[in-house]
Amino acid sequence: MSVVDLISGQQSTAFSFEVLPPLKGNSIEKVFATIDRLREFDPKYINITTHRSEMVYKDMEGGLYKRISERTRPGTVAVAAAIQNKYQIPAVPHLICSGFSQSETEYALIDLSFLGICDLLILRGDKAKHENKFIPVSDGHAHAIDLQQQVNRFNEGYFLDGSKMSLLNTPFTYGVAGYPEKHDEAPNLESDLKYLKAKVAAGASYVVTQMFFDNAKYFAFVDRCRAEGITVPIIPGIKPVVLANQLTVLPKVFHVDLPEPLALELQKCKNDQEAKEVGVEWCTMQARELKAKGVPSIHFYSLMATESVARVAQAVY
Repeated sequence: MSVVDLISGQQSTAFSFEVLPPLKGNSIEKVFATIDRLREFDPKYINITTHRSEMVYKDMEGGLYKRISERTRPGTVAVAAAIQNKYQIPAVPHLICSGFSQSETEYALIDLSFLGICDLLILRGDKAKHENKFIPVSDGHAHAIDLQQQVNRFNEGYFLDGSKMSLLNTPFTYGVAGYPEKHDEAPNLESDLKYLKAKVAAGASYVVTQMFFDNAKYFAFVDRCRAEGITVPIIPGIKPVVLANQLTVLPKVFHVDLPEPLALELQKCKNDQEAKEVGVEWCTMQARELKAKGVPSIHFYSLMATESVARVAQAVY
């Protein structure tokens, strides 16, 4: 069943969350621990993030440094397979433009098809840390919609070179990202919605939002999407604050606003534990309102926040 089938078959708001592949050389057990803590809330699917290679400098003999490309979190496909095998919970790996060539993407699609993992979240991904703006790798895609077209062509049964395949079993279905406060590179929300509408027209079956802390912005975003003719499910993505410094880090990194009441409460916090309590309370309030309004699903960004997400889910689900 696709993500849309999974959430539309629910009588109440569904629950989902995302995990990160372990750092290179680390065990998958921390991923399993996160799932073990949250699976009591009946997640309909679990997202697995994908991470690009970055340029790093390695010490060499004689005081020299060598600049190499390294991926610190490989294994998205393997983690997705491990999750489905161990838990029988549908896994939704991220497929990104950033750092990947079209050929690498094709091989990932082949592997996922062999494994029977047929749901994706298609994203452009972030720019490299050493770059001022997003630059695709050689033979890579510049935009998420270009990546969608490659997946669509694969679904039609064709490889990049135009040759016909015989391996495809179940076609891929996929979602895309939406930004209630607009993408940070978009000049305005109108243009951002234009691109989102094009991505839906190209085949996206649902939208999952960037995190937000003001539900009014999500509801306004949904209304504007509907006015533009975007009719697919729009899944809200939320995250509980867990560290005091996220008062400034989250707006800077994710280009989202923290409502003044939340900001004022965080400013009062003397330590991370107090900030974590504020985060759980605020996120619980968000989730309760979203559920009361009948959203199809709530997606939790659980990085460094597994215990907080569990507390919110316990209160809401």
